[in-house]
Amino acid sequence: MAPKKEKVDANKPALIGITAPKDEDFPSWYQQVLTKGDMLEYYDVSGCYIMKPGSYSVWEKIQAWFDGKIKELGVQNAYFPMFVSSKVLEREKDHVEGFAPEVAWVTKAGSTDLEEPIAIRPTSETVMYPYYAKWIRSHRDLPLKLNQWNSVVRWEFKHPQPFLRTREFLWQEGHTAFLTREEAENEVLQILDLYARIYQDLLAVPVIKGRKTEKEKFAGGLFTTTTEGYIAATGRGIQGATSHCLGQNFSKMFGITVEDPKNDGEKINVWQNSWGLSTRAIGVMVMTHGDNKGLVMPPRVAQYQVVVIPCGITVKTTEDDKANITNGVLKIEEILKTAGIRVMADTRDNYSPGWKFSDWELKGVPLRLEFGPMDFKKQQVVAARRATGQKDFVALADLAESIPILLEQIQDEMLQKAKASFDSHVIRVTKWEDFVPALNNKNLVQIPWCGVADCEEEIKEKSARQDTGEEVDERAPSMGAKSLCIPFEQPEGIIPGETKCAACERDAKEWCMFGRSY
Repeated sequence: MAPKKEKVDANKPALIGITAPKDEDFPSWYQQVLTKGDMLEYYDVSGCYIMKPGSYSVWEKIQAWFDGKIKELGVQNAYFPMFVSSKVLEREKDHVEGFAPEVAWVTKAGSTDLEEPIAIRPTSETVMYPYYAKWIRSHRDLPLKLNQWNSVVRWEFKHPQPFLRTREFLWQEGHTAFLTREEAENEVLQILDLYARIYQDLLAVPVIKGRKTEKEKFAGGLFTTTTEGYIAATGRGIQGATSHCLGQNFSKMFGITVEDPKNDGEKINVWQNSWGLSTRAIGVMVMTHGDNKGLVMPPRVAQYQVVVIPCGITVKTTEDDKANITNGVLKIEEILKTAGIRVMADTRDNYSPGWKFSDWELKGVPLRLEFGPMDFKKQQVVAARRATGQKDFVALADLAESIPILLEQIQDEMLQKAKASFDSHVIRVTKWEDFVPALNNKNLVQIPWCGVADCEEEIKEKSARQDTGEEVDERAPSMGAKSLCIPFEQPEGIIPGETKCAACERDAKEWCMFGRSY
């Protein structure tokens, strides 16, 4: 006989809040934090999601910051159609092979079969470059720097995860063309630095900058640079954003040439880059900072940085005291708005202060200001930090100056906490026998590496979870480790001709970071 199901009271606080502990059931925790924190709603097409204002506002802040920075570099925004013909998509062989499993095709219009299937862009190189060939006629047309803010479709058949692996997602994709390799490579690193700043300065998420291996680079490109993050709860690495030097490969395929200004009559192919950052960044932020009470939002990107909540009103509170508290809360809201703070006064009278505390904690608002009868008398507020729970008293007269400073402290503390966690989980090993145990302890592992593709594949196979008899955290991921990047900041210790690859004993060329990843 099946056990009798316990009757569930939907009004219990435990059910309103997060019921799955982050360290015990991470997938359920992540789903609950996003939905109960009012960031996202599930949609009826698998792998597609609705971004609610709580998350879309984060994207808007990323967009505004990055858009301003790339315009300073001379980049202009444009928009190209989302459809691409099969003959154009298939012109660059390596490129299309890299995306082939994920391309979604339109084959019908109503009940009529199309003469030629039309792809929905998985990325826009093949959409844009035929027109670059048309527009770039002279070296005087260079550099050409275009960016578009759009959505792309990649029909992932792996397990979809909100923000991290979705069938449609928002991103920006920059596509630039230069006369020389030097100009192209310079921009690749400029853009990568901006991506790192989005993660670190806006989202309070530390990243490591580096170069992808030949096996992991962008299909059809010359080389790929990347920002790599780390999710402590799962011990996995995660790719944050990539900036690719495409070399001359695409310009040869699409005939993007100009006359060489140094050699009359000679044609040269332009040098190209592409670079992109997507709404995946929001998922990385949530996974990094969220806790068992819900979201923890960095102040610089939070939809609301401050919530003001009236407290201490009871049936015995006089009408004058009620008016003082309510008017005081609205006055605090007005002061902070004037100071440029994104603030919300929660004057709903059908919820208790305790319920409101939990509700706004669930949404991750960085700072809660409490204002009650005693605070009115002392002309102060109680400021409670979401990230740490610390409470401070702030005089009403100082709000406009003190609250922005406090928000910046919160932002910095969140980054430092995440960085300390990341740094403590990047382990350097020089012997293979130490590699898998380090992975199983939820670390990313840097090893002296030979740079050989076959060795990379062997590392992935040999590092898949095996029963070694050792005690490991069963919640740690079991897939094999892949190369995440060759860090730009290389540790010391590799002696050419002497230091051996930790995996295969060939001569090591450089340190490479491996990890189980999303």
